[in-house]
Amino acid sequence: MGKWQLVKLNFGQSNVHFGELGIGVEESKERVRSDTLFSAWITNYAHLFGRKKVEELLAKFLQPSPPMRISSTFIYREWKNNTIFYLPRPLKFPTNYPHDGDDLAFFKTYKSLNYLPLNIWERWYQGEGFTKEDTQELIDKTKGNAKGKLTEAGTFAYKEAFKHYKLPKVAIDRTTSATNFYHTGYVQFAWEQNGIGINSLSGLYFLVYFENQELITDLKAALKLLGEQGIGGERSSGAGVFQAEWLDLKDASPSWENVVNMTDESAYQCLISLFWDDNQSILEQIVDDPHSSYEIQERGGWFSDGNIRRMMVRMFAEGSVFPMEPQGKLANVTPRNEDGTYKTHPIYRSGISLSLPIKVQM
Repeated sequence: MGKWQLVKLNFGQSNVHFGELGIGVEESKERVRSDTLFSAWITNYAHLFGRKKVEELLAKFLQPSPPMRISSTFIYREWKNNTIFYLPRPLKFPTNYPHDGDDLAFFKTYKSLNYLPLNIWERWYQGEGFTKEDTQELIDKTKGNAKGKLTEAGTFAYKEAFKHYKLPKVAIDRTTSATNFYHTGYVQFAWEQNGIGINSLSGLYFLVYFENQELITDLKAALKLLGEQGIGGERSSGAGVFQAEWLDLKDASPSWENVVNMTDESAYQCLISLFWDDNQSILEQIVDDPHSSYEIQERGGWFSDGNIRRMMVRMFAEGSVFPMEPQGKLANVTPRNEDGTYKTHPIYRSGISLSLPIKVQM
């Protein structure tokens, strides 16, 4: 039997730089997607245990039942003696959501809620659904002020967990000594000083499902090393350093076990990771279903050895909704020479997916 766990990444005073395709060095996202987390994690596994062990591990991930599935990272926030875990809003309206133009008074506010607190996500997509009280509170929020269950849960406070800022930097050409002035974007998560040290008031978390529990100890060691090395860009400046806190779902929040264990034969699945598959029949099943709803995310980047660009791959993004539980695969993104041979050793980007069951309004 598999094992679910939740991992909080506590950054303390350390800032982060999470670049994505197309946003440039001056901008930084506030979270890391599942493929980036997987790559960084496995790279540090290789540093700890060597080439042979990491090749054996990757061979397991290439099997139909991989030893581990991870979500993308999302924001958590310590607020009013509780921890708010934000989840991506599914790309479907919740049960009982008003249609036929009845949402015009609050639709703009609703669409801005890209992430929902866990208890609101559970109620809207696994429980009773959207209520008249939700409608009125969203209308009030659109007008400028709101009080109610959504506000109390932190639904409108997502961006208060972190702040964006930019630092000026100068690059010096090694040959000509010419200088280039530029800015780098960072994200700082909320923290406070206490009598012992630094207390993280917000940060990132992700869910992990271990199919093979024999690997947990080694993978935890690799994640600890990743925390010491840092994740994301600008690590040479100290960015991205974190401490990992492993929690059973019941210890993180009583709602988590209900969310992951929801049983409903008519339930659809909402992605909380990226998803890639080259099985045409699976893709047709997704596209042909009238209740599927999805977004596509292009994933690229550079490989550190020799500054080689990886092949581009298109993946389904978090929040996408499918009629079945997607499994996903590792995508081989190794760049090739003109004769078809690899320029380096095989490079994989993880499209192995993790999803949660939801009710879909037909």
